[in-house]
Amino acid sequence: MIQTVLPTENVLLKVEAKTSEEAIRLAGSVLVKNGFVEESYIEKMIEREQSLTTYMGNFIAIPHGTEESKEEVISSGISILQIPDGVDFGNGNIVKVVFGIAGKNNEHLDLLSQIAILCSEEENVHKLIAASSKEELINLFSEVE
Repeated sequence: MIQTVLPTENVLLKVEAKTSEEAIRLAGSVLVKNGFVEESYIEKMIEREQSLTTYMGNFIAIPHGTEESKEEVISSGISILQIPDGVDFGNGNIVKVVFGIAGKNNEHLDLLSQIAILCSEEENVHKLIAASSKEELINLFSEVE
C-alpha cells in the first residue's frame, strides 16, 4: 500500500531542518509539489502540530493536517524526510525521520498503521536513518506488508 502513495520523488535524503516547523513545511511542500495536497494543507499541518505534537518517539514524527483539512487532500500520499542530524520537535524530542501524511477517505489510517509497525522496531528506524538511497528507504516498507 505504501509503495502506491510513495513515489521516489516524495523521499528526501540527508535533509537539514533547524526547527520542527521548517521540517513540517518541507514535508508538506513535497506533497504539494507532487500533486497530493493543496498548498493550504501545509498551514493545517502546522496548526495540528501547535495543538498536539506529532512526535511519536523513536526519532519519528508524523505531521498531518487537521480534521478540517480533508478537502485539501487531492489524493493519499506520504512524504519522507531523512534528517540524520535530527531536529527538535519540542521538549528535547529529537526527530530524524519525518513522515508527512495526507489521507483521502480515511486511507491515512492504513498508512499510519504501516508506519507504526515498521517504526515500532528501533532497528528499522535506524535503517531508515541510514538508508543511502530513496529506493532502499522505500523498500523497508515492503517488509511490513
